[in-house]
Amino acid sequence: MTHRFTYRRRVEFADTDVAGIMHFSNFFKFMEVTEHAFYRSMGFSVHPFKKHRENTEPQVGWPRVHASADFRLPLEFEEEVEIELLIEEIRNKTVGLYFNFWKNPDSESDKVIAATGRFTVVCVTFDEELRRMKAVAIPDEWRDKLTAAPDGLIPARTP
Repeated sequence: MTHRFTYRRRVEFADTDVAGIMHFSNFFKFMEVTEHAFYRSMGFSVHPFKKHRENTEPQVGWPRVHASADFRLPLEFEEEVEIELLIEEIRNKTVGLYFNFWKNPDSESDKVIAATGRFTVVCVTFDEELRRMKAVAIPDEWRDKLTAAPDGLIPARTP
């Protein structure tokens, strides 16, 4: 069971604004890329609905029902960032994900949080008859690999 996953990414030119600072919208892209890498690390796919795939994994997807971010320090062009994903909460049909963006990840003395973020994702299947997604309970195959982070790793939500 896991409650933590890290992913490294370099800020590319296309991620930045005219000042060479990562545009706020790309923090959400980086969170999503980290989330997908997390699923792959457990042997799952974020999009297992393709009919031509020979899949034994549960046919579920994880759309967002909430996304937020708080920004503290800029990330700049060519800077490497470590995105830490922590499982904040596991419910019957949803999972809360918390993200830390670590600036200077290789320096113990200079490592600092540049931003934080949250996703709430809902477990869904695709109803072929209705041609839409339908919320379902998280399958045991997924639930068995997930655990919420220990108390104290994630700051409390502020109103």
